Amino acid sequence: MHDGCAGSFENGMQVVDKIRTMGFNEQLIPMPFDITCSECEVVFEMTTFEAKCPKCNMVYGVTPCHAFDSENVMPAGKNY
Repeated sequence: MHDGCAGSFENGMQVVDKIRTMGFNEQLIPMPFDITCSECEVVFEMTTFEAKCPKCNMVYGVTPCHAFDSENVMPAGKNY
């Protein structure tokens, strides 16, 4: 599923599972992102490697290796 920074993920659930396993989900990302929710289109600030939309509870994740660009943030599902 993941091989260091060279690895890739098929979906956001895999990303969130990985950062939770590594213990990074509640850690601050180097640079906060403004995320537009793919479910309800609310814009919110993502400050940790795992974040949840404040309106619809869609969960998003990004790995530390890919936290340099908001394009790498992936949705995992509502209340995931």
